[in-house]
Amino acid sequence: MFNIEVLDAPCGAEITGIDLSQSLSAQVVSKIRKAWLSHHVLVFRNQQLDKSDLERFTLYFGDFGEDPFFKPIQGHKHIAAIRRTASEATPLFAENWHTDWSFQPKPPIGTCLYGVKIPPVGGDTLFSNQHAAYRNMPSTLKERVQHLTAIHSASSAYSLDGVYSDKRKENIGRGMDIVVSEDALATQTHPLVRPHTETGELAIYSTAGYIQGFVGLDQNESKDLLDELYRHQGSLQFVYRHKWEPGTLVIWDNRSILHKATGGYDGYERLLYRTTISERL
Repeated sequence: MFNIEVLDAPCGAEITGIDLSQSLSAQVVSKIRKAWLSHHVLVFRNQQLDKSDLERFTLYFGDFGEDPFFKPIQGHKHIAAIRRTASEATPLFAENWHTDWSFQPKPPIGTCLYGVKIPPVGGDTLFSNQHAAYRNMPSTLKERVQHLTAIHSASSAYSLDGVYSDKRKENIGRGMDIVVSEDALATQTHPLVRPHTETGELAIYSTAGYIQGFVGLDQNESKDLLDELYRHQGSLQFVYRHKWEPGTLVIWDNRSILHKATGGYDGYERLLYRTTISERL
C-alpha cells in the first residue's frame, strides 16, 4: 500500500509508493480520495504517464469537466495543454488567485495537472487553503461576507475584448490555445461562503478576475470588498508553494483551494497537461 506524507504547509500531502500508470483498485482510490478531501492538494512525483493514464486517473474522482475556453490537445478532448514557449513574451497566464471555471453553473470540483516539460528554475504553483482562510478571517470581515452572493463571469478574461483576447498585441505569440468567445459574457451566481459538497466544511469561494461584483452592493463597494478579501485569502499563512519536477502529477480540490501561477523561467519551455473534474452525475 502507498504512503501519505503530510506536507509542512497549510495544505497538501505527497503520496509515494504508487504507480499511476497502472489501474487502481476501488480500495486504493477510496483511500486517495479520503486523503484528497483531508489535505486538498495531493502530489505524486516520479510518474511516467501517457495521456490515457491521465484520463483514467481523472475519472476516478468524477466525470470530466468542461473547458469552454481552451482548445484540447489532438485526440484527447478533455486534456488541455498549459504551455509557454521558450521565446514567449506574453503576460503570464493565470497569475491571479482563482478557482477553475467558477463562472459555470456547476464548476469543476477538482483539477489535475501533470508536468511534461518543466524548466530548471521558476514556474512554481501556489495553493491557498480557503477553509483556513475562512476560519481565520477577522470577525468584522466575516460578518460582512458570510451571507453574500457573488456574481461570476468569464468576460474579463475570455470575452472578445478580454485579457486573453487575440485582439491584444501583448497576446501575440502565446503558446496556449485559448478560445475567446461572446459566451464569456454570461453570468452565474454562487454564495461567497460555501459548504464543501462532500465534507460540509465552509470555505471562501472567491476568485480574482471572475467575480464581477456582489448582489446588493454597488460597483465601488464590491471592488473594495474584493480587494480586502484577496489580501486576506492570499496571506502566506494559508499558502503552499509547489515546486514542479518532470513527471509530477498534482490534483487539487477547487472547492477548498485557490491557486495561481508564478513566472521566473524566461527562456525555457514549460508544458503541463490539465484535466478538470466535475461531480459525477
